[in-house]
Amino acid sequence: MNNKQRWMGGVVLLGGGVLLAALLLKGKEEIHQNNVEQPVEAVQQKKNEPEAVQLQPLTVDVETEKRLLEEQRRAREKAVAEQEARAAEYLRMQQEAEAEAARRAAEEYAAMNARRNAVQQSSDNIPPELVEDEAEKQKRLAEEKRIAEQKRLAEQKEQQAKASEEQKRKAEAEKRAAEKKAAEQKAAEEKRKAEEAKKKAEADKKAAEEKKRKAAEEAKKKAEAEKARDLLENGDRQWMVQVALAANEANADALAAKLRAKGYKVTKSPTSKGIRIMVGPSKDRDSADALRKKINSDASLNMKSAWVIDWVPLDKRQ
Repeated sequence: MNNKQRWMGGVVLLGGGVLLAALLLKGKEEIHQNNVEQPVEAVQQKKNEPEAVQLQPLTVDVETEKRLLEEQRRAREKAVAEQEARAAEYLRMQQEAEAEAARRAAEEYAAMNARRNAVQQSSDNIPPELVEDEAEKQKRLAEEKRIAEQKRLAEQKEQQAKASEEQKRKAEAEKRAAEKKAAEQKAAEEKRKAEEAKKKAEADKKAAEEKKRKAAEEAKKKAEAEKARDLLENGDRQWMVQVALAANEANADALAAKLRAKGYKVTKSPTSKGIRIMVGPSKDRDSADALRKKINSDASLNMKSAWVIDWVPLDKRQ
């Protein structure tokens, strides 16, 4: 590491010196060439110019040429001085860089030697009883390997137990899910059957109601037919059982309430002699006569003078 840095520093220094020498030589050659060429050019220009156009004496031209040459010389010397100053600065920087590299290399070498000496001193200070022989080392390594193998087997066994537990838990979860699904299916089936039973009951009820309605309609039609037949046979005549002739409305209401309490259909009809209390009508005279006998035989009514009459309502009388 140190030799490499020294070689690099030497190469850099040599390159800087060569560059500086080249710059100095180039500057001197340019100054010399300019000093030689400029008088010749001035003389040639003077020869080529016609004498008729020269407005100043020859002495003035020579002085001007000298002054110009002097200014050019000073400018070149200044440029060379600046180049030399830059080269010197570059050389100084190269020397400083090399010195810094050498210093760092020396510090690193000193630190490395210090570490090496410290390690050597530490190894020299180890007591003999602490030095482990090869047999003990192999024994220790074998024991460490055995412990590591036992640890690995224990971890493997633990992982297997965890995997088994996880599999068992998963199986139980699947079983619960299957039971839940079966219960849901059973509940859905029971619900479907209940809905079907409900629909059937509603249909049966509707059919029964329809049957009842039809029976009622049939009975109504039959009653209407019977009534029509009775009207054809008997006209507007109604057979009634007259049970009493009340003197006033209060007595008539009392008798009517007494008969209605027994379940009879009561009709009141005012006359010039009082209010007629009648039970019925009956479909024919025989039925009316049977009703009369029933009323007369009822001791609780105490109406033994009931009789059958052929009665026509006032709204149907001619």
